[in-house]
Amino acid sequence: MMKEKNASSQDYFVLLGFSNWPHLELVLFVVILMFYLMTLIGNLFIIILSYLDSHLHTPMYFFLSNLSFLDLCYTTSSIPQLLVNLWGPEKNISYVGCMIQLYFVLALGTAECMLLVVMSYDRYAAVCRPLHYTVLMHPRFCHLLAVASWASGFTTSALHSSFTSWVPLCGHRQVDHFFCEVAALLRLSCVDTRANELTLMVMSSIFVIIPLILILSSYGAIAHAVLRMQSTAGLQKVFGSCGAHLLVVSLFFIPVMCIYLQPPTRGSQDQGKFIALFYTVVTPSLNPLIYTLRNKDVKGAVKRLMRWEREIFKWGESKPVYLGHE
Repeated sequence: MMKEKNASSQDYFVLLGFSNWPHLELVLFVVILMFYLMTLIGNLFIIILSYLDSHLHTPMYFFLSNLSFLDLCYTTSSIPQLLVNLWGPEKNISYVGCMIQLYFVLALGTAECMLLVVMSYDRYAAVCRPLHYTVLMHPRFCHLLAVASWASGFTTSALHSSFTSWVPLCGHRQVDHFFCEVAALLRLSCVDTRANELTLMVMSSIFVIIPLILILSSYGAIAHAVLRMQSTAGLQKVFGSCGAHLLVVSLFFIPVMCIYLQPPTRGSQDQGKFIALFYTVVTPSLNPLIYTLRNKDVKGAVKRLMRWEREIFKWGESKPVYLGHE
C-alpha cells in the first residue's frame, strides 16, 4: 500500500468535474468566468475603498475588508483550475497541486466561518452595547480577532489535510469533483476511511454548527434590542448593516450544511458539485453587492473619492509649467 501511495504522490489526479454534462461545460465556463471577474472587481473595490477613505476605518469595514480578501483567495484557490479544465480536454492536476489546493480550500473555508462569527459579534456590540462599542471593539482587539480567524482556519486545515494525505491511495486517480475535496479524495482510498469520515463530520460540526449558533445568538440579541428602539432612522440603519450580514451568512452556511452535514449518497455527489459551485463562485461575487447596495457609507466614500480625484485633476491642470530659467 505504501508503494501505491508513493506512486500516486509522484503522479496526478483527474478532476472529473462536470464531465457527465459535456454539453454544459462551455456554458459553465462563460458563466463561471463572469462571476469570477465580478468577484475580483467587487472585492478589490471594497478593499481599496476601505483603505483610501478614512471614514471607513471602522471595525465593520476592517472585517469586511478581511472577508473580501478571504473571498478573493478562496475563489482563486479553485476557480482558475476549474476554468482550465472546462476549456480544454485535459482535466489533470498534479498530486502536489491537489494537496495545496485541498489545504487552502479547507483553511479559507474554515477561516470564513470564524470571520462571520466575529462580524456578527461586531454588529451585536454596535447595536446592543453602543456606549461601550469603542472599548469593546478596540483596534488592537479587532486585529486579534481577525488574526485568530485566519489562524484557526490554517491550523485546522494543516491537521485535516495531513490526515487526508496519509491515506493510502489505489491506482484509481479520478476525483469525482471539480476541486480537490476531502470526501472525494477519501473515495480513492483502498483502506477503511471511516475514521477520516468521522473526523470530517466532527470538524464540520464544530466549524459550521457552533459558529452558526453563535451568529444566531448574536442576532437574537440584536432583534430583542431592535424591538425596543423608538427611532425610525435607527431601525433603518440597524436593518441595513445587520440585514446585509445575515444574508451573507445565509448564502454561505446553507449550502455548506447541505453538503457536509448530510449522509453521502451517489445522487448527492452530483448535486453537491452544483451546491459547491454556488458557494465557491456565486456567493463571493454577491457579497460585495450585498454590502455596498443601498449602503450610505459606501456611497459617501465613493463620492468623496471622486471629488478628491477631480480636485487632483484640476490642480494638475492649473499647476504652472516653467519653460525656462528666470
